[in-house]
Amino acid sequence: MELKEQMYQLSERIKSLKDNIETEEATKQSFILPFFQALGFDVFNPLEFVPEFTADVGIKKGEKVDYAILQDGQPIILIEAKACSEKLDKHDSQLFRYFGTTKSRFAILTNGIIYKFFSDLDSPNVMDSKPFYTLDMEHLSDQAIEYLNNFAKANINIDSILSTASDLKYLNLLKAAFKEIVDNPSEDFVRFILNEGVYDGIKNQKVVERFQPLVKRAMSQFINDRMSSKFKETLLSSESEDTPKEDTAAAPQEEQKEEAEEKKSKIHTTYDELNAFAVVKAILRKKVPGSRITHKDTERYFGVLLDGNTRKWICRINLDSKNKHIILSDENKEPVRYELNSIDDIYDLEDQLLESLKKYL
Repeated sequence: MELKEQMYQLSERIKSLKDNIETEEATKQSFILPFFQALGFDVFNPLEFVPEFTADVGIKKGEKVDYAILQDGQPIILIEAKACSEKLDKHDSQLFRYFGTTKSRFAILTNGIIYKFFSDLDSPNVMDSKPFYTLDMEHLSDQAIEYLNNFAKANINIDSILSTASDLKYLNLLKAAFKEIVDNPSEDFVRFILNEGVYDGIKNQKVVERFQPLVKRAMSQFINDRMSSKFKETLLSSESEDTPKEDTAAAPQEEQKEEAEEKKSKIHTTYDELNAFAVVKAILRKKVPGSRITHKDTERYFGVLLDGNTRKWICRINLDSKNKHIILSDENKEPVRYELNSIDDIYDLEDQLLESLKKYL
């Protein structure tokens, strides 16, 4: 079984078990050891994967880190483990003390869900205060697993990892900085934007405060528009060219009138709507080819259809920030509404979605 499949399976295991895991030991056995097994390490071989590795700190003797991975008899990765219910923010100082006592170039702090990877990029033999990479097992991606593959036993190369770790560290810090700017644009940033030919008047405090929320909205809309456009291009390119066209001839006049009005309106398909469509499509492909699953956006909802036919609607999605919900068609073709906290909640409605599809097959 390849690494990608093992990691996605472990991710699902974590999501289903995390609320029932209460101790550090249970976290190790259920989440952490399987993680390193997936990377190819023999976690039961003390010559390779050492539990309770001694890392004496100054006059303190007998200090132990939870695990150490050895290569040629020397520790190359130190691992400090915590219970999955614990936050990691307060525990990096403990790992910091252990790091300088060994020849290890990497340290991992984890609660079985979050993995923080540290090195000594800023000062030799002194663990950096910030991780160069953070992995979230509940939000895996192919890109994350591809990078994680560098730490697989068969591939691990210290010099190779270190050569990219610095760029990765600052790339992640820059992304975090960009996120902060988008979420909370500072006064200095707003002034910078206003100076770019946006506002010719005096940029006093009152003007800056007035433009702060506008700058935030503008950046959010720009990102959303860009992502929506790219996502739509990807989805459209995956659609079969011979997808059956919508049968409008037999549609009631009222529906045709509604569709004509919708074509005239300015409908804005969002990235979240396309993301939700991708989730629904992934579920429904278990029963029908993906080319038969189409979408139609309206001013009132984002609809998912079979064969592009509005009379064969499977669900209607509304992702208004104050009113997220999905409406499914039951066996009598009556609408049934389910509230959504996030797009991920759609996965919990797999049975209902397949039932909604079934009546048209």
